[in-house]
Amino acid sequence: MKKYTYHLFALLGSALMLTGCGNQNGKSSSNGALSSSAAEKVYVAPGEQDEYYAFMSGGYSGNLTVYGLPSGRMFKEIPVFSQFPTSGYGYSEETKPMLETSFGFVPWDDSHHPDISQTNGELDGRWIFLNGNNTPRIARISLTTFETEEIIEIPNSAGNHSSSFITENTEYVVAGTRFSVPVPQRDMPIDEYKGNFKGALSFLSVDPEHGHMDIKFQLMMPGFNYDLAHPGRNQSHGWFFFTTYNTEEANSLLEVNSSQNDKDFIAAINWKKIEEYVNNGGGTKMPANYAHNIYDEETHTATTTMKKEVLTVDPSDVPGAVYFLPTPKSPHGVDVDPTGEYIIGNGKLSADLSVHSFSKMIAAIEAEKFDGEAYGIPILKFEDVLGGTVKSGGLGPLHTEFDNNGNAYTTYFISSEVVKWKVGTWEVLDRKPTYYSVGHLMIPGGNSRKPYGKYAVVMNKITKDRYLPTGPELEHSAQIYDISGDKMELLYDFPTHGEPHYAAGIPADMLASNSKKIYRLDENKHPDAVITPDQARVERKGNEVHIYMSMIRSHFTPDNIEGVKVGDKVYFHITNHEQDFDVPHGFAMMGQNTSELLIMPGQTKSSVWEPKKVGVWPFYCTDFCSALHQEMQGYIRVSPADSNIDLSWSLGGD
Repeated sequence: MKKYTYHLFALLGSALMLTGCGNQNGKSSSNGALSSSAAEKVYVAPGEQDEYYAFMSGGYSGNLTVYGLPSGRMFKEIPVFSQFPTSGYGYSEETKPMLETSFGFVPWDDSHHPDISQTNGELDGRWIFLNGNNTPRIARISLTTFETEEIIEIPNSAGNHSSSFITENTEYVVAGTRFSVPVPQRDMPIDEYKGNFKGALSFLSVDPEHGHMDIKFQLMMPGFNYDLAHPGRNQSHGWFFFTTYNTEEANSLLEVNSSQNDKDFIAAINWKKIEEYVNNGGGTKMPANYAHNIYDEETHTATTTMKKEVLTVDPSDVPGAVYFLPTPKSPHGVDVDPTGEYIIGNGKLSADLSVHSFSKMIAAIEAEKFDGEAYGIPILKFEDVLGGTVKSGGLGPLHTEFDNNGNAYTTYFISSEVVKWKVGTWEVLDRKPTYYSVGHLMIPGGNSRKPYGKYAVVMNKITKDRYLPTGPELEHSAQIYDISGDKMELLYDFPTHGEPHYAAGIPADMLASNSKKIYRLDENKHPDAVITPDQARVERKGNEVHIYMSMIRSHFTPDNIEGVKVGDKVYFHITNHEQDFDVPHGFAMMGQNTSELLIMPGQTKSSVWEPKKVGVWPFYCTDFCSALHQEMQGYIRVSPADSNIDLSWSLGGD
């Protein structure tokens, strides 16, 4: 028995040695988890950092979340269209204007498609744009501060879905309406939809220096549903492509009535031709009412401007600017390869993938080879613009992205898989299951001229058995695939917040060195900033009390305040005096009907409190900042409304 045991351990030892040697040589067997390198590929050791930033839309959270690749770790949630108690966004006086619209204060939205700014068709890492789907809006987020800097509302639109995609020099960001509506909005019977509703495709110019957006023009298209979009690039730069469904213009039971036509359309828009028309005085100015909100980094304050008109363009007034490309019915995504030659129409009710050729499209246009028209817009013949067909055998194609080796990757919702195929030969090279019901996928740079073909991230709609059960709902699932070899390898899956639809990825070294660490106190132009502690004070203006406060580890100045009365409106204007990276301070007041504030080093934020009860009420720092964090507190004495107690306060014990 001893001899048998000895030989058994010797054999096990030899096997382990061989396994170890194999791993040291960079080779791994496919015979089980013990020999798999998947865990190694996603492991980021303590003190090391991820290779890529992945920005995922938050769906019904209204926000944008930041993950690392390959680790899948969530680093940050950036508030965009939603109030966010973590930082006080949408609660502080400075950021409330960011959520103003023509409908009033709207503190939520449904964010779907982020897109990173580009120069010459390559990611440049300046800004990321995000759409609000419910109350049509486009936001611009700084990739220096990772904060929302601008939000513009889109009039004449509904269901702002085919956005926020940008042209290859960030000349424009688009906002296409998913739901066609009466333009201008008016009371009319819904069953008069056909021929009377319009689909607005909005082109927003982007200032090349500051990024500020403006609606350059709105193209008033027929009343179809405009689902997704992507710009041309390289040879097709100057064009934009939008998928349409419901070309039947049905208004009820769309799951049946909008799937009657054998083919719907990709709308090909020559925006350069329309731009020229507009620059020469073309278009019609239409009354409108929409909000434009801009956050000023110097004053740390947002302002709202209500705009009153928008320039509209009828496609029939610009001949040669708009064409329809027939594509298999009910397409969802439309994607353009890095060369700009191929336009992929992901017809979700088709098993095959139709790839349109840009050069064939131009040739058909020049030869006037049309197959009729729709509302005066020429329809090209399907066969004349078809570049190829991917016979994938999958079900429910939705979205396609590209690597740096001429390959494409398409998600299939119904068959829950991602399929790799060769651009140009249309040969299927590989397929891997996803878990489950995959929607979008993202390859860093995969919708630009320069993809980074190392990882693909897929975003699934259903999680089911992937995580521990947490009641009837689970977070959604994202999965990382290694696409650097001939075959895709599933490395890891992780939960994602909200419902990510699309994501944008960029190498970390393009952003990390530019990331803002602090706000310089000597550059703070906030009108209520307290730059030095001796400027701290309390002032009464009628029934308003303004408290100008500074904070630093581990003290508020002032820290004790008396003379406040029930019924007063108390404004806190608080400046963080820290000038050290990653030392924010929080502020919370007992009984305040808003949220706490999280104030970055060198930043000023304001909040309002309306005391309703007599008493002595504490305030404190909510962000653990030092060993004496618990001591960072103060009190406000609230007296009856008819009292005659003068305002007084203490400055560090005075």
